[in-house]
Amino acid sequence: MTTDEAIDGILNSYEKYGGINLEEAQNFPNRQNVVAVLQDLRALIFPGFHTAEDIDRQTLRFVTGERVNRIVSMLTREIQKALIHVVQNNDVQTSHCFALAQQTSLALIEEIPEIRRKVGLDVQAAFAGDPAAKSTEEVIVSYPGLVAITVYRIAHFLVESGVPVIPRIMTEYAHSRTGIDINPGAKIGEHFFIDHGTGVVIGESCEIGNNVKIYQGVTLGALSVKKELMDKKRHPTIEDNVTIYANSTILGGQTVIGEGSVIGGNTWVTRSVPPHSVLSQGKRQDPTD
Repeated sequence: MTTDEAIDGILNSYEKYGGINLEEAQNFPNRQNVVAVLQDLRALIFPGFHTAEDIDRQTLRFVTGERVNRIVSMLTREIQKALIHVVQNNDVQTSHCFALAQQTSLALIEEIPEIRRKVGLDVQAAFAGDPAAKSTEEVIVSYPGLVAITVYRIAHFLVESGVPVIPRIMTEYAHSRTGIDINPGAKIGEHFFIDHGTGVVIGESCEIGNNVKIYQGVTLGALSVKKELMDKKRHPTIEDNVTIYANSTILGGQTVIGEGSVIGGNTWVTRSVPPHSVLSQGKRQDPTD
């Protein structure tokens, strides 16, 4: 077989099996572009930590302005693609989708100070909760849990703003980098710490309160994965000040882990736990015991 014949075979497979994202069609958001935007957003949240650049007080405004303009331009295009794709209507007003996309991109930029405040609390939670952490700067540059949480907080804002597809691209990118899978639809409070992190799964309808700490291998998942339950609350609620140790599995939309509880490692939980309980394998200690 010649090279030309091999190329013809690949092109024929595009026609036969699909899976081609043509620019002139109502094409899907581009993953590489979304990841590039995400990298700029992370650099906007912690300038000087995640990119090879020299900045000082004199250049900070210029670097920030350049980054903001790049984010708005590229993110607007990708959100516009996502909106048009979801509508699935050739008569959709492209200009209307562009306006919505630009509005959302600008809203995200306006939200950056608040996201920085929340992520700053997550940094403090990691520093306070991990004796191995020598500084907050070490947490910022090296902790995979903070990477996943930062990306989640960006993606969650976009979910709440009605943006399809792109938030999931962002969190799945973080998942591939860190081993931590946080669905952008989950609701997570402040001062959140994921220690070590590999294998953590947090489902779409999970609700997590403030000052929660979880360790590697924790699953906050669903009892059932039937497609007809996609719009139901399938994942647990974790109230404030809860600690969940490694490899614990907590399942079900009606399952509530009460405030101040401790869930021991390798436990399997499908029922609610009262506040201030200590749960370990095969045994639960209620606060009245």
